[in-house]
Amino acid sequence: MESTDKAQSARPDGQPFLLLSVRLVYIALMIAAASLPLIGPAPTTGWGWTMALAPLAATIAVSVIVILLDARTPNKRISNVVGVYLAIVAGLFAALAVGTLIDLIAEAWGIANDSQALQYLTLLKLATGLTLTYLAVSVVLSTRDSIRLLLPYVEFSRQVRGVRPMLIDTSALIDGRIGTVAETGFLDAPLIVPQPVIDEMHRLSDSDDKTKRERGRRGMANLRQLQAIPRVNVNIERMDDTDHDVDALLVDLAEEKNLRIVTSDTNLARVAEVRNVAVLSLHDLGGLLRGPVVPGQHMEIDVQRVGESPDQGVGFMPDGTMVVIEHAAEAVGSTVTIEITNSVQTTAGRLVFARLAAE
Repeated sequence: MESTDKAQSARPDGQPFLLLSVRLVYIALMIAAASLPLIGPAPTTGWGWTMALAPLAATIAVSVIVILLDARTPNKRISNVVGVYLAIVAGLFAALAVGTLIDLIAEAWGIANDSQALQYLTLLKLATGLTLTYLAVSVVLSTRDSIRLLLPYVEFSRQVRGVRPMLIDTSALIDGRIGTVAETGFLDAPLIVPQPVIDEMHRLSDSDDKTKRERGRRGMANLRQLQAIPRVNVNIERMDDTDHDVDALLVDLAEEKNLRIVTSDTNLARVAEVRNVAVLSLHDLGGLLRGPVVPGQHMEIDVQRVGESPDQGVGFMPDGTMVVIEHAAEAVGSTVTIEITNSVQTTAGRLVFARLAAE
């Protein structure tokens, strides 16, 4: 399942035509440059035609390869492009230094004036230059996540100004309350959904387990609903490293870019707090927004199942708060009137204790 953010959906329709025009102009200029040797007297021998047409054929082949590589990588990262450019420049400088060293050695050995030896030396310098450039590009691509330690400007990280954006995790999207809060207009910060979170919900949607499948589909539906809210700015954060745990990636990203994590996962919240990452818990927010429940208050509630103790019954308030009812195990499946005895706030939410009003 492919998910695109609002920035991608707002891409101008004329951009593909403009890109195609640039590619055609590039091919035309390359062919024109390769045709320069053909301007002049026509070759009189077959070998002369071969020498004249070889640059044209090679130029067309290189142009086709460049266009194919460009078309096969439509989503380019500026950090990768700049990193490759700097790697090529470094490789060329290294090749120049090695070529100068080879020339000094050839001159010292007295073989610089030998035409046959000069051909081999030129081939050696060309092969060395290509090898050094390839190694430089390979090192940059394989260590692009660490290259910013040496060249911080290569990453081009977006500066966080004003209100810090909020990083939404899987549990918050599945929970769905973030959409309700966003619709009220209380959110004044951009929302960032990392690509691994979408991938995780996709895996849940394709799961064989019915509960996981429903959770994944609910999360995807809540994300689409969140994107449809006009006043909310939702961005999809592309991440290259998707082999690690999603929670670890979220904490690393929030710590690196100074973001806030919005979650319903208490374990993720604890790990983030240990790393000094700001966490906004939907459970804490929901607990603060719930109406007060005071001891002695009476209400009707459906007893849905037996509690941990054999004589306890468990029901739920309309807002999802769990109510543990003493001596209500026999009332499972029926509606009873209860009297609130106590209310406890836990890390997972609020827990209410009650007893049957008849007692």
